[in-house]
Amino acid sequence: MNIHNRWFQLVASLIAMVMIANLQYAWTLFVQPLQAGTGWRLSDIQFAFTLFILFQTWVQPLDGWLIDRLGPRGFISAAGLLCGLGWAGMGYATSLPMLYVLYCLAGIGAAFVYSGSIGSALKWFKDRRGLASGIMAAGFGGGTALFIPVIQWIIGTSGYRSAFIATGLFQGLVILIMAQFLRHPPKVTASPQAAATPVQSVGRRHFTTLEMLRTPQFYFMYVMFVLMATGGLLVTANAGPMSRSWGLTAAALTLAATLSPLANGASRIFWGWASDRLGRENTMILTFLLQAVCLFLVVAIGSRSAGWFAFTLVLVYFTWGQIYSLFPATCGDYFGSQHATSNYAVLYTAKGVASILGGWLGAMLYEQSGSWTMGFYGSAVMALVAAAMAMGLRASTAPSRVVVGAPAGAK
Repeated sequence: MNIHNRWFQLVASLIAMVMIANLQYAWTLFVQPLQAGTGWRLSDIQFAFTLFILFQTWVQPLDGWLIDRLGPRGFISAAGLLCGLGWAGMGYATSLPMLYVLYCLAGIGAAFVYSGSIGSALKWFKDRRGLASGIMAAGFGGGTALFIPVIQWIIGTSGYRSAFIATGLFQGLVILIMAQFLRHPPKVTASPQAAATPVQSVGRRHFTTLEMLRTPQFYFMYVMFVLMATGGLLVTANAGPMSRSWGLTAAALTLAATLSPLANGASRIFWGWASDRLGRENTMILTFLLQAVCLFLVVAIGSRSAGWFAFTLVLVYFTWGQIYSLFPATCGDYFGSQHATSNYAVLYTAKGVASILGGWLGAMLYEQSGSWTMGFYGSAVMALVAAAMAMGLRASTAPSRVVVGAPAGAK
């Protein structure tokens, strides 16, 4: 067994990513049981989801910087403990602060796994960034499909507390085992001739995070990420409450929750692969426009039946999950792979901002209005704005606008 083979590294990281998928995408299965068992308000419970996303994203700039320099094994080993104890511990939560703290611990562990795994894909597969980051992101977006029926069965037979404990301990142990095999690729030393001829263009040299933050392209990507992440997180956090408010059965939620991760994972692989051929920005424009249409369809026809509910959620995820392959690949294209873990970790904090809008604010809007319409229509408009910004990003790649550090007016 050659652990330095890049496909071995991809698979090991992928397994770790699958193990953190439940932390985000199975959460909606626990919301209603938590409400019934505790009497807590929906928005208070969904604030835990927002905190999880915030810690899962905003911790990444620091751990990404460290992983770039120290390697992934130690951090992902720690992640196994944090994810296992945090998620399993929520089975013992008796107060909202306790729930918040434990979910945040799981979020920190998920941050280590996510940043280390995505960074590894970008480092090992410089020639196939779209496909590699898509496969890696698919583990996070689609991995929960393996667990949904099991979690529903445990909740139905033994309660949500047992489901937290059983899945938490299993996931933490697998992450800890996979961590022992993870490595960064060996560094390639540039030739003296290449070193004597520095290249200044975005995408042609390796930008540090501070250098990246001085480029306009980063801020375009950041705002686009926030706008596009909001709608999917609205669905992810609130699919359970939505189905209940529309009078749909538990079977309808199970069907949607089982099929949606498959669409989510397929989206990341398919559109990541497509972007290697069509171009990142072109793929963004197409999928962002499709996402706007699909978000509108959820409230237009999703409430009619279990079939329509599952169908519209599948469409949303298939036109949303690709952001988690397109943005890391684009970040690698523009800013290089040497600092890929820390660079994308900073960009990924946009998801934390979106979680406030999609998770917590979406639930509050529903509590105040009694309807999900405002949240979905607003998210659809945001997707349209993101598509327009992707057109601007595509235009910004002209050489006169991407040269960094060159004299004014240089072409």
